[in-house]
Amino acid sequence: MKLVRYGAPGREAPGLIDPSGRIRDISGIVPDLAGEALSPQSLARIRAADMASLPLVSGAPRLGACVAKPGNFIAIGLNYADHAAETGSPIPKEPIMFNKAPNCVVGPNDDVMLPKTSLKTDWEVELAVVIGSTASNVSKADALKHVAGYCVCHDVSERHYQIERSGQWMKGKGCPTFGPLGPWLVTPDEIADVGKLGMWLDVNGERMQTGSTATMIFDVATLIAAISEFMTLDPGDVITTGTPPGVGMGMKPPRYLKAGDVVTLGVDGLGAQRQTVVAYKA
Repeated sequence: MKLVRYGAPGREAPGLIDPSGRIRDISGIVPDLAGEALSPQSLARIRAADMASLPLVSGAPRLGACVAKPGNFIAIGLNYADHAAETGSPIPKEPIMFNKAPNCVVGPNDDVMLPKTSLKTDWEVELAVVIGSTASNVSKADALKHVAGYCVCHDVSERHYQIERSGQWMKGKGCPTFGPLGPWLVTPDEIADVGKLGMWLDVNGERMQTGSTATMIFDVATLIAAISEFMTLDPGDVITTGTPPGVGMGMKPPRYLKAGDVVTLGVDGLGAQRQTVVAYKA
């Protein structure tokens, strides 16, 4: 299934993409795509519904983030060997984990706003994993049983904050609008091999990132198992799994986003995003 949230910001409703690409309303089955609504039992109820009887959504509404209000938004750093190389960083021996602020999540085509004191705002296309059932100290062998689905994440990153302002990476990762998710939440049955998905990102039509989840250092199952050793993952939590090479920080000279830039990005089977970069506004 491809699940979406559509409508005005803060008033999104849950939906399902039908075989013809139209949105069907599923608010009669689940109130929103959040928390326990993403459990295996809840997804089974959605899957069992008669799609033809679900209300058809007219027009082309705005798409919100495909997950509402994640309790945790966890990110993995330097998880692609070729990206680690472009930044001059050693290959991590264990996953590097940090937090993005859950309230930085926005829709896949919403504007990305530069922070007020931004100097080096960068782009990163990533595969995100959405948790569907509670995971605590799970084994790698059982880890994927806890996945509700996958989606595209744009892990927008302010490098000056992240690297030069001392402290944890979260300083440059959780600014407002720095977490576009979607367009869809795709359930695992639609993905033949999550370890072999192509990824891309363009800025103003120029290709910046081309990669594949095949070059991940730690695969999805390893990440879920590792994170669940240190914290409990709940339904609706989001894990974004790292980026391939081609970020602005790695260019010579470095290149960063400015107001007016248009970023497009996507992951095979998970759809694409498009954002306009705008200046800070209070």
